[in-house]
Amino acid sequence: MAATRWSRRRSALKLADYVVTEAGFGADLGAEKFFDIKCRKAGLKPAAAVIVATIRALKMNGGVKKEDLAKENVEAVKKGCANLGRHLENVKQFGVPAIVAINHFISDTDVEIEAVKAHVAGMGAEAVLCRHWALGSAGIEELAHKVVALAESGAAQFSPLYPDEASLFDKVNTIVKRIYRGSEAIADKAVRDQLKVWEEQGYGHLPVCMAKTQYSFSTDPNLRGAPTDHVVPVREVRLSAGAGFVVVICGEIMTMPGLPKVPSSEKIFLNDDGLIEGLF
Repeated sequence: MAATRWSRRRSALKLADYVVTEAGFGADLGAEKFFDIKCRKAGLKPAAAVIVATIRALKMNGGVKKEDLAKENVEAVKKGCANLGRHLENVKQFGVPAIVAINHFISDTDVEIEAVKAHVAGMGAEAVLCRHWALGSAGIEELAHKVVALAESGAAQFSPLYPDEASLFDKVNTIVKRIYRGSEAIADKAVRDQLKVWEEQGYGHLPVCMAKTQYSFSTDPNLRGAPTDHVVPVREVRLSAGAGFVVVICGEIMTMPGLPKVPSSEKIFLNDDGLIEGLF
């Protein structure tokens, strides 16, 4: 599967001026894996990155409950921007310039949007409002032009976070300290011994694939914002020799993503006029 995706990207780079790929979940997970695993294996050097943010997510990171996310709360947005700022800092650690795309919801207010733009500008980057959910491609045209300009600027100096020759547990600790801003990774002797055995068997050069909650920089899904100095417990490690990485299970997390209890499809229907309702 991984090899197929790399081949597709190489083919796309030969056929198009720009290739866009989606890394998924938080940038501390998706982007880190893309940079440290996929780009390392495929020899890719990204020219730019887009960090997608929503006002709703920033409010949640600012302490707002899910049922209150549609209400204006500028202070919560500003507080939650610490989370967005952390993602910006993390992407820049890889030497890739980034721009923020604000995925617009109808409940977003102008003052909330401006608060995000101001915070991002203060970090030397730019945030662009995107309305493609309502306007289609026209709603994201501004972002497209700015991403092209960023990619063509030559500012990218891509480099993975750790070298191949680092020990497997050192690679884990590097991600914990530099991306999650934790104090350290901890693991039982059995886990550390297993990593050493794999190194002796010739797998020490492999990158590590971290598995943890996507809701926090820590392993606690309720610890929002931009926490620091937390400890990241490594519960289990798995060798994926064929895929070319070592999976590191941190905290309580399912490695096979589950579906919601109530799928969105149950709320989507055709009304009496034959029009679709329930998409948003």
